[in-house]
Amino acid sequence: MKRLFGTDGMRGEAGTFPLDAETIATVGASLARRLTEKLGRAPSVVIGRDTRESSGWLEQALVSGLVGAGATSKSAGVITTPGVALLARIMPADAGVVISASHNPYRDNGIKIFAPSGTKLDEETERLIESDVFAQPNNVALTNSSKAVETEADVNHDLQSRYVDFLVDEIGRDLSLHGISLVLDCANGAAFRIAPEVFERLGASISTMNNQPDGRNINLESGALHPEALQAEVVKRAAQLGVAFDGDADRALFVDANGRLVNGDGSLWVLARYLKAHHELTHDTVVATVMSNLGLEVAFQSQGIRLVRTDVGDKYVLEELLRLGASLGGEQSGHIIFPRLSLAGDGLITTVSMLRAMTEKGKALHELTEGFQSFPQILVNVQVKVKQPFDEVPAIQKAARDVETDLGAKGRLLLRYSGTEPLARIMIEGESQDEIERHASALAGVITQALGV
Repeated sequence: MKRLFGTDGMRGEAGTFPLDAETIATVGASLARRLTEKLGRAPSVVIGRDTRESSGWLEQALVSGLVGAGATSKSAGVITTPGVALLARIMPADAGVVISASHNPYRDNGIKIFAPSGTKLDEETERLIESDVFAQPNNVALTNSSKAVETEADVNHDLQSRYVDFLVDEIGRDLSLHGISLVLDCANGAAFRIAPEVFERLGASISTMNNQPDGRNINLESGALHPEALQAEVVKRAAQLGVAFDGDADRALFVDANGRLVNGDGSLWVLARYLKAHHELTHDTVVATVMSNLGLEVAFQSQGIRLVRTDVGDKYVLEELLRLGASLGGEQSGHIIFPRLSLAGDGLITTVSMLRAMTEKGKALHELTEGFQSFPQILVNVQVKVKQPFDEVPAIQKAARDVETDLGAKGRLLLRYSGTEPLARIMIEGESQDEIERHASALAGVITQALGV
């Protein structure tokens, strides 16, 4: 049976299987039935969505399936992915469902389901939902004219307020940002109202960018995927910090006062040392993925901090954090997880934590990132028609071995497939930018010839 749920939920083009209204209604009904079997009662589900034009009708389809199978649902409206994870835990609800495709273009959408703990739904239940979907005789996309659109009257705004209060009163407790100037790039996504409210309540002077969503401009030349305009705006406004969220605000990248981009590796460097100084970096260990720069590992070693790597995906980072009992983990892309605060990566929690480190130390971000030097790194994406294991393709095997031999101990090659798109990803690190670009180009050519569209 084909799997619908990947490492980051179920994702695809909105309006086509499995992101069509009929299938999402089936997912809702299946979730309600499976939860009822576990609980022995009717379940309650909290739902949130991002700003895509498809998110409203997908939510209505989901609700129709949930309610039709006996569940009750509450809508938080437009809210971040980690906001729904939090609400599932504190309401409490029996599940939380987010309708979002995170950093993908507006045409895509997705479903991510959280357990009451705030972790993603267990894999066993995902497989059962998949079996229910494929048991349906007709998985045909509905036309736009038959898709219901949620009205604002259906939204429980108190749920959004509970998330904002948590960020301000719990995560931001005793933190004053008076005198701090911020530029927030909301990516025309789920944080467009929440982020400005949080940082205004904490006392910061804020300017916003890309906070006028129209259903189609989410992530469009903005946010964490395209921080260039934010970098220029921070310098123009002489702000102390710029923050770039993605469409569902589970990640955040930063721009220092000099306009320099600080990615998730830089954030881990700053936050790990902050926690260590406060004796809160459990086991002096940080969990990151295979994508994190080799320079981060070297820098951590100089501080007596161990870097443990996982496969790509915040799901795997969280699993390792919980297994080790560690207190900090994340990805280069800007997903940062503080398991004592939230079991979901939360760009707003990351930002509040970064500002706390800056204000307590009385230092600018560029000062806090000193001591960490990234090795030259290149990431190349190659579109493929099939995700065949690389070790089953002799030409790719040989090309990869040649690169690794040439790099030796002073570099690193990582070949992997995207979990959400038909892409092969080539990541190479080494001492010379020219060298790694040459290797990446050659390897991309081999993969294109063997597997490309």
